[in-house]
Amino acid sequence: MGNINQPEVWLRGPLINMPPLLQPVAHALLQAREELNALMESFDEGYLWQPVAGMASAGFHLQHLTGVLNRLFTYARNEGLTEEQLDYLKEEGKPTTKVYTSAQLVKNFNQEVEAALRQLSQEVEDRLTDFRGVGRQQLPSTLIGLYTHAAEHTMRHLGQLIVTVNVLKHS
Repeated sequence: MGNINQPEVWLRGPLINMPPLLQPVAHALLQAREELNALMESFDEGYLWQPVAGMASAGFHLQHLTGVLNRLFTYARNEGLTEEQLDYLKEEGKPTTKVYTSAQLVKNFNQEVEAALRQLSQEVEDRLTDFRGVGRQQLPSTLIGLYTHAAEHTMRHLGQLIVTVNVLKHS
């Protein structure tokens, strides 16, 4: 998936203005964005909130991908979540409270990836092992731990979204 005329993002060379140790995180987010946009190009809106085999809907994955990036990068800035972020978390996967289209959800994800890339590009590598508390319980992590988890979590949900969308397209 992704751009079939090019190798995967991580094989296209270093990113300009991105700290070397954060290149893998940025590459993963760029790859996810590329694949997600291609996947959702011709998606049938009627399937957006339809679960597959009792699993989450495509709409949930699109909301969750955006929300998790936003929350993890907030923790990386050593900030707590706002009421707006907590409300968004409660609404993930619920199409009845706010009407979303797949195009809006893809746009939201793209904007969140852009914000994440800006934050990564401004990071100081010497701080990557700094402690960061996660959630209300302030569970221990590091800055690099948060960024790495953001990348792997994004790719995990992208994989689930790919399977969900393809099952729906072929059912």
